[in-house]
Amino acid sequence: MSCNRLELSGEIVTLEVLRHTPAGIPVLAFTVKHASIQNDAGMKRQAECEVPVMAMAELAKKAAGLKIGDKVKVAGFLARKSLRNDRLVLHLDELETE
Repeated sequence: MSCNRLELSGEIVTLEVLRHTPAGIPVLAFTVKHASIQNDAGMKRQAECEVPVMAMAELAKKAAGLKIGDKVKVAGFLARKSLRNDRLVLHLDELETE
């Protein structure tokens, strides 16, 4: 199987400064806080999480206009932060602002 897709809506709670890789590609990291009610085994459950997000290239430029508190819908794939860091990060390929 090769399915790796995540969609999430929420609020921007952290926002780093736009930076560039050594190759000159824009990169922006931020965190989305999500809260909702979900069905779990037939019962309602409060679902809350904070997900680190990494935007690159044109999406990083678009995300650079965000502010803490903005509502967004993000989508992309999960991968480790780097070769040396196993922390999961959502690598963005879609960004909508509300």
